[in-house]
Formats: sequence, structure tokens, C-alpha cells
Amino acid sequence: MTAHLSDTSPEAEQVLIERLRQLSPGQRLRQVFALNAMVKHFSLAGLKGRYPHASPEELQRRLVALRLEPQTVRRVYGWDPDVEGY
Repeated sequence: MTAHLSDTSPEAEQVLIERLRQLSPGQRLRQVFALNAMVKHFSLAGLKGRYPHASPEELQRRLVALRLEPQTVRRVYGWDPDVEGY
């Protein structure tokens, strides 16, 4: 099964797939962690841009609201994303 990347030639995509197949499970897991950290970093940067005066605590609640279901955020954090925004 191929991903069919829209901005990549089929030949380049095949090279990428072969390189990924050569990674050990530990290397793959490290890549997953690195990608998750990158997503968190970019999400936080976007929130800081939208809410420049927000406290670190507010930014953390908004970040959590982006990642969890709204009912979980309301129950655990007391933050209603539908009212306060994301």
C-alpha cells in the first residue's frame, strides 16, 4: 500500500518507502516522537499568534483543547473549547 504523496514523484516516493522499511522499530518510534513534538511546537506557535496576550497556562489549556475531545477538556481541565475557543 502506497501513500501516493501529491507533491512527490512516484520514484521518489518509492525511495522514501524503502528507506522507512529499513528503519528499526526503535528508529520508527523516535520519528513518531519527533513528529509529535514538532506538531506540538507548531500548534503552540499558532496559538501564541492568535492569542498574544494569553498566559502560559491559558496557552496550555488551548493546546490541550486542540488534542483532546471537548468533553474530556471540560471534565478534566474545566475549559470549554466551545465557549473559550481553541
